[in-house]
Amino acid sequence: MASYESFAKVYDLFMDNIPYEEWGSYLHRLLQEYGVGDGLVLELGCGTGSMTELLAGYGYDMIGVDNSIEMLEIAREKQVESGHDILYLLQDMREFELYGTVRAVVSVCDSLNYITEPEELLTVFKLVNNYLDPGGVFIFDLNTVYKYEEILGDTVIAENREESSFIWENWYDSDEGINEYDLTLFISREDGLYEKYEETHYQRAYALEEVRRMLAEAGLLLEAVYDAFTMEAPKPDSERVYFVAREQGKSGTEK
Repeated sequence: MASYESFAKVYDLFMDNIPYEEWGSYLHRLLQEYGVGDGLVLELGCGTGSMTELLAGYGYDMIGVDNSIEMLEIAREKQVESGHDILYLLQDMREFELYGTVRAVVSVCDSLNYITEPEELLTVFKLVNNYLDPGGVFIFDLNTVYKYEEILGDTVIAENREESSFIWENWYDSDEGINEYDLTLFISREDGLYEKYEETHYQRAYALEEVRRMLAEAGLLLEAVYDAFTMEAPKPDSERVYFVAREQGKSGTEK
């Protein structure tokens, strides 16, 4: 899993095209639809805390987990500004630990695509099941195989800003189901010069049936799969999908 060490510095700058308010509203709608209107909610892969802050604004008691200290430092700066009572934990989601259970676990912005080994994703699902309240809800999104094959593919994305620039080179291996991002950053310094950073990130494309099987193996009950930001079933050309699963008595897992 990538930790966004250098990219953390400019992550929010280059992600300003993401409509977080709309995404947060949709996630809040799903939480309410499945019976979670308040209480403790854990976000896995919280990054710089943009979604965590939005959910805290909806009244949830938020816990954010991420394995990048650089991203969490930015999240804590936002927390100081907002005044929200959020607990941030520097942990790898493949082995996260909590002191108790939560009403819901969420993971968005394709964070779980960064789990590139199926057995490790299954481990995450089992941990989620273990830390959910009885009947608790797990909501997460994934980029689809279609998106990697048809949209990202072998593409190059470049963007130039006054503060920094980046080149994002993308390769998708359909045989392995692995997507590689080679990221080159040029970040401005106080002396007016630009410093170059390079990072490589990997994501995995998971077929819907594969995810359904792993959720069942982890003891979670799959409630629904939605084409992102709708309440409709996924389509052949869906680029992102949302899964909603529920704890059902820790069936098939070890506590």
